[in-house]
Amino acid sequence: MALGKKLLPILIIVSIAAGFAGGIFYSKEQAGRLKNIPQELINQDEGKVKKIDFSDFWKAWQFLEAKYVDQGKLDYQKMVYGAIDGMVDAVGDPYTVFFEPSTNKKFQEEISGAFGGVGMELGLKNNIITVIAPIKDTPAARAGIKAGERIMKIDAKSTAGMSLEEAVTLIRGRPGTRVTLTIAPPDDGDTRDITLTREIIKVPAVDWKMLESPPTGGAQNIAYVQIYGFTQNVEADFKKASEEILESDADSLIIDLRNNPGGLLDSAINLAGYFVDSGKLVVSEVFGNGAKNDFTSDGQSQLKKYPAVILVNNGSASASEILAGALHDNNRTRIVGEKTFGKGSVQELENLSNGASLKITVARWFTPAGVNISESGITPDVKVELSDKEKEELTIGDPAKDPQLQKAVDILK
Repeated sequence: MALGKKLLPILIIVSIAAGFAGGIFYSKEQAGRLKNIPQELINQDEGKVKKIDFSDFWKAWQFLEAKYVDQGKLDYQKMVYGAIDGMVDAVGDPYTVFFEPSTNKKFQEEISGAFGGVGMELGLKNNIITVIAPIKDTPAARAGIKAGERIMKIDAKSTAGMSLEEAVTLIRGRPGTRVTLTIAPPDDGDTRDITLTREIIKVPAVDWKMLESPPTGGAQNIAYVQIYGFTQNVEADFKKASEEILESDADSLIIDLRNNPGGLLDSAINLAGYFVDSGKLVVSEVFGNGAKNDFTSDGQSQLKKYPAVILVNNGSASASEILAGALHDNNRTRIVGEKTFGKGSVQELENLSNGASLKITVARWFTPAGVNISESGITPDVKVELSDKEKEELTIGDPAKDPQLQKAVDILK
């Protein structure tokens, strides 16, 4: 993905740590009192803010230099990064994050669609590290970790007050090594320890199949399409799948966005073009100053002719919520399942010096009907909430063991 391209927030458990950058400026009088402060700062006029008193910052720096017990261990670059980290953290947005050079490199690996780790996406729910979704055919998925479960400890270290970036950094590691997670259910309940062996994670994009014809008749030729994530390869994979579906004898579609954590905005808009007429609104981007950008479809709506149902759950986030909202509001496509995660914000990746970067939330997303995805998520037309027993027995893609999919099949009948 080219730098500067907009990202919908996706945190795949395998990377990232955090930190603070920015224009720190000072007076000559202050600099003279601080023996180890650089005597010349470059780019000090860039981004300068008026009427901000930095005296306490420099006093704290001075006290550390003068009084800290291990003077030889002071790392001034780390102190600057730590200050940047504190500034970004004070914004209070878990998806606005500073990346030091090493963690920025890991983040770039993550959004490229292949990385090392255990294979799940994380978010913050009520300030608790929460599983958005496990990735298909990864250690997390094979261990039975479910969307909505909470991570209470990582290798016996409590996650209370931990940032998303710190959590994914602790879980990420060299392939073949192990990490132990203490997992709690979405609500109250007993915790359990799960030890996972890290692997190179390759994020799948799209898969499809024809569902077996039901013996009772009805909709006989249902193409079942699973979209796992909006990574760089999703558009090519979806194009191939759509061409195969158009050549098949399918007469209806089920689009499964469950446990899809999102990804690239451009991909969500382009996939919507397979269903939504050209020129129709897909999503609106609203900035803090009230400015708005409307993104419209420029596709050929090749798949619009098929009656369709969309499946979502609380692991459906960001780009998957945009796609679901666009099809629902434009085509009245029915949505089945559980309320989505609600991650309707967009980030831009800004390059800083020395390989560092800042991922900053710049806008919120609204569906064509005006639903604020961050605040409301996407509410299904037909709610099918699974019991704990049903979740344990769930086999996604098999109507006999997947009540949400079965409901979609019933609707298409």
